Amino acid sequence: MITLLDYGAGNVRSVINAIQSLGERVKVVTDTDDILSAEKLVFPGVGNFGSMMRILHQKKYVDPLKVYLNSGRPFFGICLGMHALFEKSEEAPDTGGLAFFPGRVKKFDIDLSVPHIGWNGINIKKPSGIFNGLFGDEKFYFVHSFYVEPDDDSVVLTTTNHGLEFVSAIQKKNITATQFHPEKSGTAGIKLLKNFITPPRKEMALSHLSRETRLAKRIIVCLDVRSNDRGKLVVTKGDQYDVRENGDVRNLGKPVELAGRYYLEGADEITFLNITGFRDFPLENFPMLDVLKQTSERVFVPLTIGGGIRDYMDKNGMTYSALEVAAAYFRSGADKISIGSDAVLIAEDFVKTGKMTGKSSIEQISEVYGAQAVVVSIDPKRVYVSSPDEVHHQVIKTQIKGPKGERFCWYQCTIKGGREGRDLDAVTLAQVCEKLGAGEILLNCIDRDGAYSGFDIELINAVKNAVTIPVIASSGAGCVEHFYEVFTKTQAESALAAGIFHRKEVSIATVKNYLKGKVEIRVENNDRVT
Repeated sequence: MITLLDYGAGNVRSVINAIQSLGERVKVVTDTDDILSAEKLVFPGVGNFGSMMRILHQKKYVDPLKVYLNSGRPFFGICLGMHALFEKSEEAPDTGGLAFFPGRVKKFDIDLSVPHIGWNGINIKKPSGIFNGLFGDEKFYFVHSFYVEPDDDSVVLTTTNHGLEFVSAIQKKNITATQFHPEKSGTAGIKLLKNFITPPRKEMALSHLSRETRLAKRIIVCLDVRSNDRGKLVVTKGDQYDVRENGDVRNLGKPVELAGRYYLEGADEITFLNITGFRDFPLENFPMLDVLKQTSERVFVPLTIGGGIRDYMDKNGMTYSALEVAAAYFRSGADKISIGSDAVLIAEDFVKTGKMTGKSSIEQISEVYGAQAVVVSIDPKRVYVSSPDEVHHQVIKTQIKGPKGERFCWYQCTIKGGREGRDLDAVTLAQVCEKLGAGEILLNCIDRDGAYSGFDIELINAVKNAVTIPVIASSGAGCVEHFYEVFTKTQAESALAAGIFHRKEVSIATVKNYLKGKVEIRVENNDRVT
């Protein structure tokens, strides 16, 4: 029996599913006695350090946790669950941690993108049975802006490189904690959890010991989900956002089945975009909640959900905040939420007033769940101008001439699935959303959607050069060379595609095989992990 401490933040469903996939039962903590009587305790954490510690104090879990940690029984902390073990954090300077280990939590101050999001390796600093069955060159999934700095080097189990070498796992006797998320790290992460649940009798030597790690470029699959004319949820794909073919919604498969297939094929992340409104459904009846729950039972890589994350009123007159909608998605298995049209309207208000209200969906969700949990999806289209002086927007000089030979353009933001243009450019939107607390930009391009002509390199560079958070390039992928182009001609951390994967024109394996040796990627060693 594994006892899991769920203090109410982020996606713990995936941790439960990962443990249960190993045939182990999970008991979720409901009171202090559950902590004190636990045989093995898992503490996953996502979000804000101050919020986490405040909730732990409110629930009176702090003292029982300290008693448990000092008892010598097995403990596994994940992400913020590792941060909690230290004395204090720069994320909440006035809030103390559990202080089981002397040391602190620091914020990244580097030239690379922050949050550190994606698949990175580990430099193993001491032997441990937790790695039995692995080879040492696996990559694990990270998503964080802060890292631990222990006073005692002897507790350091692994380090990872991202602008600096930081501690990515610690271990002292039966106390183990990781900065990365094993439950989101594919077969390697599941193997690591198995070694915690059933410790091996002896430590086995690893065949590969890294001295420096590199962050992999991510290949992300997007599943546009909506109901067809018969009311069934299907995965579809539009051409310039038009999803109908011969009068009916284009049906490319069932959401849960396709997500499971892409996981097995090596997708680094899976994004669901709910393009059917369900706007008047009671929150508990949202069809996508069940899709997430089912998917998270079989898919152990990050899941993002977008569409409808805003304040709304259902058909019964019940009102829900965007934070409540996001919380429901997180509890159902989502790791990140994606905000689209609402982000444009929020940014327009910010541009007018120059003030952060703390009330927008971006700010509220980021405050509770952390910036890394908030993705802003931008749907822009090119607008050509003869001169930068014609408009008040951020204009670029383009190598792709306009219809009248124009050499300049700006990227107009749109809402309502691309149907309505707004007086706001994509670069400004990205910059504003970063200020408000977004942790990642999903950058689409209406002009390239369904065109199979490659990503809009000029758009991606314009936005990437204007922000410090990671950027996901989207729209236009038609062949493996397009992925290589976007990763070598821009600094985008990820590339997202849909149609070429759904139609089986190109497989994820084909993309990764082409990139291998040219671009840092994650290769799932399913055939080697034992």
